[in-house]
This record gives sequence, structure tokens and C-alpha cells, in this order.
Amino acid sequence: MSIVLRGLRPYGEQPADLVLEEGRIADVCAPGRGVGDEVIECDGLIGLPGFVDLHTHLREPGREDAETIDTGSHAAALGGFTCVHAMANSSPVADTAGVVEQVWRLGQRCGLVDVRPVGAVTVGLGGVQLAEIGAMAHSAAAVRVFSDDGECVHDPLLMRRALEYVKIFDGVIAQHAQDPRLTEGAQMNEGALSSRLGLAGWPAVAEEAIIARDVLLAEHVGSRLHVCHVSTAGSVEVLRWAKARGVPVTAEVTPHHLLLTEELIAGYDPVYKVNPPLRSQEDVEALRHAVADGTIDAIATDHAPHPREDKDCEWAAAAMGMLGLQTAFGVVVETLVATGLLTLRQVAERMSQAPARIGRVANQGGDLVPGAPANITVVDTISRTDVRARDLVSKSGNSPYVGMALPGRVWHVAYEGRITVRDGVVA
Repeated sequence: MSIVLRGLRPYGEQPADLVLEEGRIADVCAPGRGVGDEVIECDGLIGLPGFVDLHTHLREPGREDAETIDTGSHAAALGGFTCVHAMANSSPVADTAGVVEQVWRLGQRCGLVDVRPVGAVTVGLGGVQLAEIGAMAHSAAAVRVFSDDGECVHDPLLMRRALEYVKIFDGVIAQHAQDPRLTEGAQMNEGALSSRLGLAGWPAVAEEAIIARDVLLAEHVGSRLHVCHVSTAGSVEVLRWAKARGVPVTAEVTPHHLLLTEELIAGYDPVYKVNPPLRSQEDVEALRHAVADGTIDAIATDHAPHPREDKDCEWAAAAMGMLGLQTAFGVVVETLVATGLLTLRQVAERMSQAPARIGRVANQGGDLVPGAPANITVVDTISRTDVRARDLVSKSGNSPYVGMALPGRVWHVAYEGRITVRDGVVA
């Protein structure tokens, strides 16, 4: 079956008809010239390559009370994603070929997005013994991203060995940069506000020191390093220095670290409790400009669902994390497009093409040209949408954006040439 996206504006530029057939873009032609079995009117709407998320917590197996691969895939599709990388901190941990293949097959069965499992670096995320990295890489899931996210690989010798191992098959270690000794009992960003609120401070140097160590290890080994959820201005400077030296390092930032600041914590609402913590306005500005100049390569959601009982409690006991898949594009428009920091082509690079390259996902992150995989997100940047709890399809409700009006809307999504979202609803 062939589908015509009529009058679509690729990257917000001149309108065209995109003809999708057999999972590929078969033709890009003048508006009204495209021929197919089905026509979807996209007059005035913008076409971008399907978004790729390097950092998603789908919780399955083991924490299906918070999220499943099915519900997480629905949230991803509605957010414009055609590929997500499912983090390893499930229960059991994704540290064997068997578990990553289970995650991969469940994603295939759902069929809304390409679910790419992330393998653990160490057994049980324990930071003591390397996991079955080679077996996961050569499994049916073909894992290329390995991370103990939620925990830092804090042993430098273990980190070196992991970098050496993944170099063999062009994998990447995605590090959760957090020195555990410097963040014991930490509750929020360290500074004047943490002192005033009486909450234990989380120093920026706990992140920056690990990044500095790891870029030197990556340079020494000659292996790829990816830094998860960068949150401080100091981290940006370390990354800028490393890239100037030619170190093979990439980095991501979350939408919430581009928009929200530590000031929101003054009300002690646990919806704002996240790891790494919300930082200062100065950090937010540094992160935005780092995305604009390419120091930070990708935007990744760190979608972290939690059941109500893990969030609706006192601050100290609350779980860390927040939802992000359905609202990511709106936050990017608000913080980077509306401010003039990114063009829509650059949004495609940060949200689709760079993440696909980092994750080595060959069938994602293509250009909107004939022959490319038909993974396409159709959006506008004008509409403002009220974020309502009832519209979130995750099994959890811990979104910091409920009650906000965010710009931009995802209208349609094509995944492998099939329409998975039509008029903002899963097809």
C-alpha cells in the first residue's frame, strides 16, 4: 500500500508530496503530483525524520506497574518518536542476551516504534563485574549502546575495560556521570537554595569530575563514550575541551534540563525530583547554547515513569524521575526553536539523526529524500497545547508539564511506511 503525505513542508521549507511505499520514501514531488492508495492532507504542516530517543525507561520486565513496552511505545509514538533505546535498569536487569532479546521482541510485537534495548555495563548494575557485553552485542537485538544508567560506572579500571570491550564492535558506553561519594544523601542542586530549603546539596562537580575522567579514558582507549543527561555549565566546558582534542565523545541533554530550574523545588513537590537534579538558570542557558553550537549532540528524554505511590509522598522518600516522551518536542520548540537557537533542520539533527548515529541504528535518522526509510514525523510549531494528565498514555502520571501550555504538536507519524499516529491519535 502506498501513502501520499500531500503538501508537507520538509524541515519547514517548500511544500511537496512525499510518497511512501514498501517502507521507503518512494518519491518527493511537487504538491498535487503524488499518487498513492491513500492521501493524507498535510497542508502547512512540517515534516521531520522520526525522532530517536537514546534514553527511555520502559520498566519492563519487572516494573509493569510503572510502564510496559506497550504503553511506553504508545507514548513514544504520540511524541513523534519512531525509535527508542530502552535502558537496562529493569528487573531483571538487561545484562544478558536473554533479557535484551525479550525487550526487543516485545517491542517488535507492539510495532509502534523500533525498541532498541540498552545493555547493562556491569552485572546487575552493581559496578563490580562486566556484564555479558559480547553476547548482547551478537544477540538478535544487536545491542550497541551499553549503560548502567541510574548508577555510575565509578570504578575507573572497570570503565576502561568496558570501553576497550565495546570498541571491538563499534559500540558505545553511555555513562551516568555521578560520583557516588559526592552525592550520598543528595536531594537537589547544591547552592543557596538547597541551604535555605534544608535539603542536602548535589554538587555540580560530582558530574563534571566523572565526565573529565571518562573523556580521558576514552581518549586513551580510542573508544566511543556517550554522556547521559548533561546538566551543568561546567560539564559543557569539559565536553567542549574534549571535543577540541578530538576525543570520541558525544553527549545528550534532557528537555527538562533545558526548561525547568531548581526554583521549582521550593514547593517540595516530588514531581520535580530527578537525577541529575534540576539546576540553576545559568546552567539552563549554558545547556541551550551547547545544543545550539553542537557541543551537546542530542536531546534525549530520560522518560522515567513511576507509579503514584513512589511519587506522592514526602520529598526525601520520593523516587527520582519524570515523564518526557509525549512532551519532548514541545519543550524543544519552546526552548530552542522559539528562541532562535535552532532551525528545524537542526532539530532533526539533534532529535533524530545524531541519536541514530550514536546508537548505530541504520534504518533511522535518514533525510527526507527518495530511498530513505519512511520514518517521518509530521508536526506544527504554532499550536499551543495544554498538557493534561488525562492525555498522557503512560501508565504513570509523573509529568512536570501538566498544567503548562507547550507549543508545537505532533499530528501524524509514519513508522516503516505505516501510519502509526493519525491526527494526534495512535492509529
